[in-house]
Amino acid sequence: MNILQALFFPPEQPGGVSSMVPYIQERFVKIGWQMELFSLPKRVRGKGQEAYVFETFDPTPFEGNPIVDKYLRTISDYLWWTKLRINRSFDIIHAHHPIAALVMKHVFPDTPVIMTIHSSYERELILNGKIAENGPEHQFLTKLYGELEAKTDRILTVSESFRTYISPYIKDPSVIKVIPNGFDEKRFKPIAHENAVPQLITVCRLVPAKGLDTLLHACAELKRRGHPFVLHIIGDGPIREELEQLAAELDLYDDIIFYGYMLHPEEFMPFFDIFVLPSRAEAFGSVFAEAALCWLALVGTSVGGIAEQIEDGVNGLLVPPENPPALADALEKLVTDPIYRYNIARSGWDKAKKVYSLQRVISQLKKVYLSFKPEV
Repeated sequence: MNILQALFFPPEQPGGVSSMVPYIQERFVKIGWQMELFSLPKRVRGKGQEAYVFETFDPTPFEGNPIVDKYLRTISDYLWWTKLRINRSFDIIHAHHPIAALVMKHVFPDTPVIMTIHSSYERELILNGKIAENGPEHQFLTKLYGELEAKTDRILTVSESFRTYISPYIKDPSVIKVIPNGFDEKRFKPIAHENAVPQLITVCRLVPAKGLDTLLHACAELKRRGHPFVLHIIGDGPIREELEQLAAELDLYDDIIFYGYMLHPEEFMPFFDIFVLPSRAEAFGSVFAEAALCWLALVGTSVGGIAEQIEDGVNGLLVPPENPPALADALEKLVTDPIYRYNIARSGWDKAKKVYSLQRVISQLKKVYLSFKPEV
């Protein structure tokens, strides 16, 4: 079969989707399938003139809002770029962003379009303080789920919790299939090492939704309790300066290293001991599986896909979101007991290899794709 994987961001961009899909392509090509990647370059902005016509709702009442207007312009840009660049047909199109899915079905109405919903843009905006819950932007963005249900031929998502989240916005949640993300374990190479001081690491975009303010307050408490550590923060974003200022105010200047953006953090992670990310929400949380494959002990919050990956006390530790004392307690267990830390990390590695293998994803996607193969 000849399949197009339609992304929004180019494959070299950071994130779970971007880091996974090229490896999916590689595996399918090895077994003789044809598969191409398509995305919207950053330079393509303000080019599109054709408006997308929605089937399930009227966007007019939301127009004039900057976020909504930008979203609609981006649909037009993606539409313009798709018509300019794609001049052949495909057996199936698998989209990984709502804009990609809606545009592809518009341009190729007779081609089956599968949509994997990887995350919630509206929830991210709310947590990052950009929009208000139930405000016009929130209403517009949640109406897109119904549009996707009406227009696409199959909806997939990455966790049971996220399927539950989008259920109120669609007519038949039972048809949504859950395929958790998977990872090519050859990319992850655990390294035996001895760190005299426990090394903590987090990898994320520096935005309020990731809860790094909670992490810094927890680290300050850990330091007050007399436990040495170093926290390595990989990633960049709009609140980096704010976080650096908070670290200085909490007397953590000598205990934290801000690295900025890094393309392949999995090459760096195996040298550390504990991965921690106290997100306020997470549809899946690919970085937890990646850290587990690097043999790091995991600490996360009991939200979304994180809680589906971590069984508290078995293959990682879970704490409530926005709770620095609880997070400090969890970190204290791991930094003070190397044997416990090792056992937790080993269990996390075992589960990640079994449950989040890329081969499992390939097998599940293959069944989905073949279900659209016409009878001969």
